[in-house]
Amino acid sequence: MIKRTLYFGNPAYLKTRNEQLIFESPDTGEVKQVPIEDIGVLIADHQQITISQALLAKLLANNVAFICCDDSHLPTGLLLNLDGHTLQSAKFAAQVEASMPLKKQLWQQTVAAKITNQARLLAAQRIPVKNMLNWAEEVRSGDADNLEATAAAYYWKHIFAGFPDFRRERFGDPPNNLLNYGYAILRAVVARSLVASGLLPTLGIFHRNQYNAYCLADDIMEPYRPFVDRVVVEITRMHGNFLELTPNMKRDLLQIPAGDVLIKGEKSPLMVAVQKTTASLARCFEGKMRKIDYPEFVGLP
Repeated sequence: MIKRTLYFGNPAYLKTRNEQLIFESPDTGEVKQVPIEDIGVLIADHQQITISQALLAKLLANNVAFICCDDSHLPTGLLLNLDGHTLQSAKFAAQVEASMPLKKQLWQQTVAAKITNQARLLAAQRIPVKNMLNWAEEVRSGDADNLEATAAAYYWKHIFAGFPDFRRERFGDPPNNLLNYGYAILRAVVARSLVASGLLPTLGIFHRNQYNAYCLADDIMEPYRPFVDRVVVEITRMHGNFLELTPNMKRDLLQIPAGDVLIKGEKSPLMVAVQKTTASLARCFEGKMRKIDYPEFVGLP
């Protein structure tokens, strides 16, 4: 069953009763409830949201990723379960003891999958991608030639037709704001699945920033980023240069975890595909597999 992504953008009281999340609006008196077991990601995007400790504990016990937004409506924090797998100690050990050659091979696969998905998205817009596909084939162990950066330069130059001078920067001009929001949702989905697979999101295969608690999530989400980019491309087509985050835009971005992808030849919601990806990564660390299962676009070249 695909888990739901819940977004709260207005004042609210959030609490729990009978294994349900109870929502109460202080403005209208409206009351709603959702089974906690149905939730995968919860986003709190208002400064007047009050959440009970009992609800937080139940959300984490059910491996819900809790995202908190700041007063500019951008995600600023992520809260995850600490005990997501029955064999967590053994899984941690395999991850910690993974050899550098293995990590380099896994990063090679990750970069190749990312570039391939970027190429497919460009091809859907009738942009030449032979060079991208060649780069994907030429990625070496550890991406020694940094083809990820080479491909990124070409990709970002062409992906947004209405923004010929676009530069991908975290605090840059729109549509960077939309990308940031979508990536934060994706990061939460990936981090949640890593925990469920018994892995530490902090210990990456490539990213090693000592100040980043989610290095592995940032590694594994790379081939999934183009699925966020596709949604942002569609938003820019509809709204042109008017790209301040609106509720409708957020609603579109919140559908990303439910979007269809192709993984191992089968169509699957993205959130379910991420679970397959992280499970395959855990098996790679354990020596049971040699290749991570990554997604492809459904119906794109």
